[in-house]
Parts: sequence; C-alpha cells; structure tokens
Amino acid sequence: MQSLWKEQEAEACENELALRVYSSRLLGRDPSLVLHGGGNTSVKITEKNVVREEEEILYIKGSGWDLETIEAEGFAPVRLHPMIQLAALDSLTDPQMVNELKTQLTRADAPGPSVETILHAALPFRYVDHTHADAVVTITNTADGPERIAEIYGDQVVVIPYVMPGFDLARDVARLFAEQAGPQTIGMILMNHGVFSFADSAQESYERMIQLVDMAEQYLKAHNAWEPGTVAGKDDMQVNRVEIAELRQVISGKAGRPMILHVTNSTRGWSFARREDVGDISQQGPVTPDHVIRTKAIPMLGRDVEEYARQYGQYFRTHEPAAKERKIMLDPAPRVILDQELGLCCIGKSAKDAAIVHDIYEHTMECILRAEKLGGWQALPQADLFAMEYWDLEQAKLAKGNNPPLFTGEVVLITGAASGIGKACVDSFLQRGAAVVGLDIDEQVCTVSSESGFLGIQCDLTDEGQVQQALDQAVSRFGGLDMLVLNAGMFPASATVAALSLETWQQVMAVNLDANLVMLRECYPLLKHAPEKGRVVIIGSKNVPAPGPGAGAYSASKAALTQLMRVAALEWGGDGIRINTLHPNAVFDTGIWTDEVLKARAEHYGMSVQSYKNNNLLRVEVLSHHVAELASAMCGPLFSCTTAAQLPVDGGNERVV
Repeated sequence: MQSLWKEQEAEACENELALRVYSSRLLGRDPSLVLHGGGNTSVKITEKNVVREEEEILYIKGSGWDLETIEAEGFAPVRLHPMIQLAALDSLTDPQMVNELKTQLTRADAPGPSVETILHAALPFRYVDHTHADAVVTITNTADGPERIAEIYGDQVVVIPYVMPGFDLARDVARLFAEQAGPQTIGMILMNHGVFSFADSAQESYERMIQLVDMAEQYLKAHNAWEPGTVAGKDDMQVNRVEIAELRQVISGKAGRPMILHVTNSTRGWSFARREDVGDISQQGPVTPDHVIRTKAIPMLGRDVEEYARQYGQYFRTHEPAAKERKIMLDPAPRVILDQELGLCCIGKSAKDAAIVHDIYEHTMECILRAEKLGGWQALPQADLFAMEYWDLEQAKLAKGNNPPLFTGEVVLITGAASGIGKACVDSFLQRGAAVVGLDIDEQVCTVSSESGFLGIQCDLTDEGQVQQALDQAVSRFGGLDMLVLNAGMFPASATVAALSLETWQQVMAVNLDANLVMLRECYPLLKHAPEKGRVVIIGSKNVPAPGPGAGAYSASKAALTQLMRVAALEWGGDGIRINTLHPNAVFDTGIWTDEVLKARAEHYGMSVQSYKNNNLLRVEVLSHHVAELASAMCGPLFSCTTAAQLPVDGGNERVV
C-alpha cells in the first residue's frame, strides 16, 4: 500500500480541520480501507467560544458522512474534556452515551457524533485515524489471529480484544492503551474490527495507517495468501427472468416489504457460490461487525426455497428467545444469496442499499478466501454478531427509517423515458423511492438520471429481440417488476384519411400498438410476482374519446391500445394487477410536439400557437410533470381499488365533457 499524500495539496489546506478533511479523503479514496461510510477520523483543536474562553474541541466524523467525500461541516464538534471524563466511568448505557455526545456539541446543526467519539477523545493524540482495512481484519478473522498480529507488529501496536462498539469499547481502550502504550506505539488493532493510527500531525497519522496496513498486506503476500485464488470462468447458463422475479417475491414476503434483488454478474461471486464449502464459510460471519446486517448470507443451491426456510428457521430458533426478551423484531431476509446458477445476488431495501451490499460482499469474499489460505476463516461467535445486529443504537437507526418513500423497494419500467412525459415519470417515480428502468430508442435515455436507482437502456420497442434483452437486463439489475408505464409513442404529420399512406399507418401501429402488446405480454409474468401486486399505467390520448381530423392513424392506434387495456384488465384482475389509462391532451413539452407539428395543428384550427396551448376549459397549459404525477399516483394506494379506468389530463375539453 502506497501513501497518496501530496505536499502541495496539503499546503493548500488553511487550518487543521482542512488538513483533517484532506487526509480523511485520502483514506476514503481506497475501498480496501473504508467502504460506504465505514471508518472514522478526528482532530483535536483549541478554539475560543462565544465568551472568548479557550476550549479543546474534538472534531469527529459525523453520522451519515463518507470519508471519500467528507467536507468540514461533516465533522461534529464535541467538547473534549467531558468526553475524557466519560471515558473514566465504569458504566454508561449506549443511549445515555449518545445523549451525552449530543449535549456536548458546540453547533446545533452539526451531524450526530460517531459512537466512537469517547474512544477518539481518550487517545492522547491530535489526529486519530480508524479504518476497517481488509488486510488487517482478514488476519484477525483467523483461528490464530492474535498470534499473527503479534508476529507482524510486535510492540508497535496495542491490541484490544473484541468489544462491541459503544461505551464499553471506549472505556476498555482508555484503560488498556494507558497500560500498554509506549514511545514505540504507532497504532492499535481492534480484533475482528479494524485498525487505528494516531499522531500529532495529519500526515504522520495518515502515513502510519498506510504503514500498518502495508505490513499486513506484505504478511499476506509472504504467506501466499494475497491472491484469493484462481477464479473459475463463468459459463453461459441463462436463468429465466421469471425465476428471478419469483425469488424476489419470496424474499420480499419474508422481509414483509418489497426488496430489490441485484443479480450482480460477479465473476468472483459466481465462483464463490460454486465452492463445495460455501455452505460453511459463508455462514461464519462478516469481516467486521459493522457489516453484519449487510452481509447476512445464505447459499441457495438451485434456489431451493425449502432450504432457505430451513436455514432461517434455524436462525430464528437460535435467536428468537433473546429477541422476545429485548422486544426486538428479527429481520428474516438475507442480504446476500449465493446461488450456483445466478452467482452473487445482493438484496436491499433500495437499489442503493443493494449496490452497497454488492460492494461490501465483494470485499468480504476476498477476505474470506485470503483467510482460508492462512488456515481458515473464523469470524466472531454468533452471539456477538446477534448483539451487534440488534444493538439498541442499530434498532434506533432502523426506527428512523420506518417511513420510507412510497415506492421504496419497488421497480417501475417506463417506455419513452428519454424526454417529455416519460422523462417526467422517471423523476416522479425516483422521488417516490422506486428503482426505475427507462427504455427509449434515443441513446440519451442512458443519461436521464445519475441516481443508483435508475437504469437507462437504449431499446427499439418494435424489435422483440431488443425488448427481451432489455427486460433481462432490468430484472438482473433490480430483481423484477412492480409497475409499468407505457408511454412511448409517435405522432405523425397531419394527414386526412384520404391521403393517409399504408406505410405511415403501419409505422404508427407498430410503435403505438404492436410494441405495447409485446410489452404487456412480456411484462405480465413479472407483474404477477410483484410483492405488492402489479400496476400498469398506459398513456393514451384525448383523441380516444374525441378524435381530431388529420390524426387518423394516431387516434386509431391509441383507441386500439385503450381497448387492449380494457381486455387486459378483465384478464389480469384475478392476479391483482390493475391497469388504467391516462388521456392527456396538448402536452407540448413532449417529443412528439415539434415546432412544425405544433404550428401545423394551430393553423389547422385557425389559432395562434399560444392560444392553441391553452385551448381548454381551465385555460391552463398541461405539462409533462402533471401527467407524470398522476401516473405515479395511479400506482399508489389511492387507486388501489381502481382498474380499467380512463382519466383525462387535458385541462377540460368540451368535446370530451
């Protein structure tokens, strides 16, 4: 491991807090040190308070911040002296500790201080760095981990036996460090947890961390345990997307809420899942207890649901008595599935959570395989992992997330998503927490959103092969389909029936009708397995109830699509799938309304363009946003008892009224 410190960059830092930000980001840049909010850093600074008295303030990484992107405001300023006093106590409950941390903040709008605040305060150095370095925790998670750590570091580090994060750990560190540290001490190893470095300068503390981690990496290399092993090549076995949707449905049922299932296509994951001993090594626990919830794994050979139930039945029998005593709810859903055909599958409440699980488990597999080469992977006992998973502070954190956005854990597919109503639908569903798959013939669909919950796929909907590939890609990414918004369409140049060419007619039907038939047919098996029942919204047109001259092909295609919707509602109601249609009119911020088309239609009615835009009973301009909001509402609980409905979004049209 190499130091990334650059003197020129460090010299640009104006003060100690800026240096703390700089060196924290250097640590955060390396995922083998910290991953997705892991790790912690702090600095002790003397400042004058509002009455001009000097105080020592501990600036420590605040809750919700990631070291890779942290800013100065991400550090919580806590008065140092009260923290040192707390470290001298014999006991303090963790909820009491959190209360004390909050009351000693010097800034009301600061993020919540880390639960390791007292620990950082007790270490007598200005700068303190803490990481979950893969190399170090790999070595600690072996049967003879303490002996190996002693062999690597000697008296350069203080070794702390595993204690769950919180007050007890801070108290033990304060006492053991005072007893064992000497002038040669440059770090501290928390068994099965991580590594600390410290110094009175940001550079020295950071470079000590690099030195300590590099020593562990060199040890692994010297013992032929650095390379995890030859990864077998992945075969071309294809798993039916409906099987994936069924698996997601089962998992969501166990979890009691819709979940995202990401089939990662990880080469290492696929190979790991096919190991003969995967049933043993995957069940021994995470690399560090901080990852216990996100790496709860189960090997499912051939997606055997009975085996799933058996293993988690055992988990419940072991832990349910303690759960009842503490009045906590056990979480029955895994976060990782290791399937011989699917490989590594990662599960989360949202697409972002599933992506985090993927990143963490890739590191977990690497650490497990390295530890196996050192004599065997041995994580913490199940009792310690259970205590961490259902820790009071973890339960409080989960309670804060009890009111997630409406569509959290659900997946929607939107056609024509690159612009207009489709793009507005993407925004609307993302805001409500859904994972969104956007299809469009325009390649710009791939860049409609940068959120982890969005997947844009360029797709010609009139090409069944491309549609099949897009659905496979969507289901692999998110696990299934809960909602479908059929928005893609074309509006040809105005032509009377007498002048309408068969070529134009067939082209319009292919896009507006035939492609939607294919989408409905292919999505139906996925919608059947939606945990909260499937929902479909079709974007029709005012031209269905009130066609206009010169729009014969368009009007006929939308009318036929509406009739198809009505038939589907009759056929799919028994599956709990509801399907409804919106009939917008004069939505001029969409792709079909080019300046030329808009001008031609206005001239046809003998109106100015602006008058044509507001030509409705309410004299309002209907925008894509209005249609999108109603489309997402139709997929929500407000319309839970509605199917086969046709709802206008047109500002009021006298021909429809």
